[in-house]
Amino acid sequence: MKTTRITGLLAAAAAAAVLAGCGTSTVASGAAATAPLPSAAGPAEVSASHHDADVAFVQGMIPHHAQAVQMSRLAADHASSPQVTELASTIEAAQDPEIAQMQGLLRAWGLPAAPTTVTGDPAGANHGGAGHGGMSGMMTEDQMRQLGQARGPGFDRMFLQMMIEHHDGAVEMATTQLANGQNAEARALAQKIIDAQRAEIAAMRDLLATT
Repeated sequence: MKTTRITGLLAAAAAAAVLAGCGTSTVASGAAATAPLPSAAGPAEVSASHHDADVAFVQGMIPHHAQAVQMSRLAADHASSPQVTELASTIEAAQDPEIAQMQGLLRAWGLPAAPTTVTGDPAGANHGGAGHGGMSGMMTEDQMRQLGQARGPGFDRMFLQMMIEHHDGAVEMATTQLANGQNAEARALAQKIIDAQRAEIAAMRDLLATT
């Protein structure tokens, strides 16, 4: 059944996230000193060694995640499908802590917190464009307004279509980080995002086919 496959894919995404988190490592001996990063799971060691690609990834992914969380929170009141509601809760539960983790990275690097909102209309953000600040897959203000006004099956379809595009953008950004980034923690997070969001994309495509 579709529900069984979706549940399995979500479980796979959760497992991938756990494995990626376990794989996080610090920079080898001789690199820059580490700084503590408080988190819900307890203190962790965060390497201070980083360069511009790491900063660009973290500063872009924070508002990118924040928009996904905003979209997901709408599902509680707007969705008609329990599977869509469950998926949205999974996305919110995964990405909220990652936002906190990335803000902690910026603090460890001596940089200010990144904004968690995007103002204006990120022209070109959709249909694979780079969008606001290079954040691929971001929804425009008009699209977010349309999603907020939708209800029932119409919301379900719109949410899935938008979130697939949004996740595709996050995977693209994370892939760029793996290619260009230096910081071990940021690279581990990028791999975690790729693994989890690819599984969620597969689940959403299954749902979209029956919604």
